[in-house]
Amino acid sequence: MKIPKIIRKIGEVFMEKLILLCGGVTIIFVILIFVFLLRYSLPALRVVPLFQILVGKDWYPGDEAFGILAIIWGSLLTTVGAIIVAVPIGVAVAIYIGEVAHKRIRETLKPVVEILAAIPSVVIGFLGLVLLVPVIQNVLKIDTGMTALTGAIMLAFMAMPTIISISEDALHAVPQQYREASLAMGATKWQTIWRVVVPAARSGIVASVMLGVGRAIGETMTVLMVTGNSTAMPVWSHGLGFLQPMRTLTATIAAEMGEAVDKSTHYYVLFVIGAVLFVITFLVNFMADLALHRTRR
Repeated sequence: MKIPKIIRKIGEVFMEKLILLCGGVTIIFVILIFVFLLRYSLPALRVVPLFQILVGKDWYPGDEAFGILAIIWGSLLTTVGAIIVAVPIGVAVAIYIGEVAHKRIRETLKPVVEILAAIPSVVIGFLGLVLLVPVIQNVLKIDTGMTALTGAIMLAFMAMPTIISISEDALHAVPQQYREASLAMGATKWQTIWRVVVPAARSGIVASVMLGVGRAIGETMTVLMVTGNSTAMPVWSHGLGFLQPMRTLTATIAAEMGEAVDKSTHYYVLFVIGAVLFVITFLVNFMADLALHRTRR
């Protein structure tokens, strides 16, 4: 039965308005989250200047010292380290699954990767604590294996399934005609992959990397368990701090929110940390959006 034109038009308008409403609600939620964090951050900023919090090197809430520079550095170390490890391996595995592997191998590996993404972070933290920490300590001959490097490796393990899955989907979305045209012009299979397929899927690959970055920045339990939770400033001779215990912004909130006295300066400074984390995440997403637009052009 043919649907009348007027009903089809009404349905299209309804769906358009519904999608617009959903987008607007999402924006409102983001704004409300920021307003909430700002509201609970202001009492702390009346006592401790924001600049002092951001550049202060000492985090001793009991002595009213609320510098988070070392904590920010710990978050950057673990995140950057995770991306350095996860991006090349994740993209390489995605290319293998999408372009090289036999169909049976592909049908086996893809579900395995998706299962890895579903493993709870606390389980990954336990694995890192029991397996990786002793290895890092013994191989590098350092006092403890609970370091920023350990956290970076575990975060890379957590980010890779996201990078692999979305990158493989982006490669799969490249039209088959691109491959056939490249091969018909005399290119080899590897030349076709690197010079045709991967550039065509670049926007999806960039998006997967940014989602991996978001996973690494926002992770809490794993870094809380394997990084040592030290708020001391890094010793630059120790691999820029990679080889010493560190603490991240998320781990600080998780570890101390339950212990902070309600409505104390310490309590409100934790909301300042949350606001800083929110801004960092926003900047990462903004830069990812710019990268995607440039790639599409």
